[in-house]
Amino acid sequence: MASPALIEQLDFAIDALMAKPERALPQVDPAVMPLLMVAAELRSLPRRTFKTQLKADLLERAVAPAMRVIPMERPAARIATQAQVLPTLFGAGYGSYAVQGRNFAASFVAHVVVIALIATSGLWVTTHQQPMHEQVTALIAPTLSDYTPLSANANDRTGGGGGGGDRDKFNAPQGRLPKFALDQFTPPAMVIRNDHAKLTMEPTVVVPPQIQVPNSSAANLGDPLSRIFGPPSNGTGSGGGIGDGSGGGIGSGRGPGVGPGWGGGIGGGAYRVGGGVSAPRAVFAPDPEYSEEARKAKYQGTVVLWVVVGPDGRPHDVRIQRTLGMGLDEKAIAAVRTWKFAPALKDGQPVAVQINIEVSFRLY
Repeated sequence: MASPALIEQLDFAIDALMAKPERALPQVDPAVMPLLMVAAELRSLPRRTFKTQLKADLLERAVAPAMRVIPMERPAARIATQAQVLPTLFGAGYGSYAVQGRNFAASFVAHVVVIALIATSGLWVTTHQQPMHEQVTALIAPTLSDYTPLSANANDRTGGGGGGGDRDKFNAPQGRLPKFALDQFTPPAMVIRNDHAKLTMEPTVVVPPQIQVPNSSAANLGDPLSRIFGPPSNGTGSGGGIGDGSGGGIGSGRGPGVGPGWGGGIGGGAYRVGGGVSAPRAVFAPDPEYSEEARKAKYQGTVVLWVVVGPDGRPHDVRIQRTLGMGLDEKAIAAVRTWKFAPALKDGQPVAVQINIEVSFRLY
């Protein structure tokens, strides 16, 4: 056990160190010196210099392993590492059998051949567009030529058309045209609904007999313009006949003729006045009303309308050919729709004809 004198010396020395830390250790009994040295070390813990020295020591220990010299990797070791990353590329393969290098060469050649074929096929298509177009045209032209008249006589100018059907679920298939005649007693039909008719007559379409067309060699009647070779059907149209139009004819038009158009005949579209086609004559033509806007502005002028006058004497497909504005175009169309005509005639038969009608607006 330490004597009271030694304890007093230790207390005195510690008080001196804490009061003035920068001074040297005081002179004390040698037995007190070890304890005083411990106190001196503890005295330096809170100082900034102790923390700075500790950080420097730790950084030196951390950087020392990273500065060790790394030995140069041998080429054989590098190749072994690469073989582990891509084994098939270096011939190692997966499994028990090694991959041969010639397999990669064969795969490369095959890919080059495929790419070359794709490039040359695109070049061939671009350089052979015209022959391909001619081949497609040749496939379509025979069916379109069924509606092309062979007569060059101006009096045999074609126009008009017709259509039909009996509201079947299927479109009419392709077939030949019936006999041409100026009158129709029996509309053509592919599917006969009445098998026990008391009086049978040959089906006809209303087309001038002098008009000749190259007909199909099909055994059954049908629509020459159809792209369908399916089951027999009179088509989805109405009014008898064959097709998707109406009126007892064949095709998509209206009337007893053939093809797109109006009121008999063949060739498509309405007739034009002339070449044996008379002009329709208006028998009921009330004047149009003036629009309030044009009346206030004292605006005058003429509206020109393009009209198809059907074989029924009524205007159809009324369109504006020359506009006037200020609401007068609409007034002109509304008025012409109420007009009635004596229809145009061709070979004594009413036909559809396209004409221009001038509707004048004047303030008196």
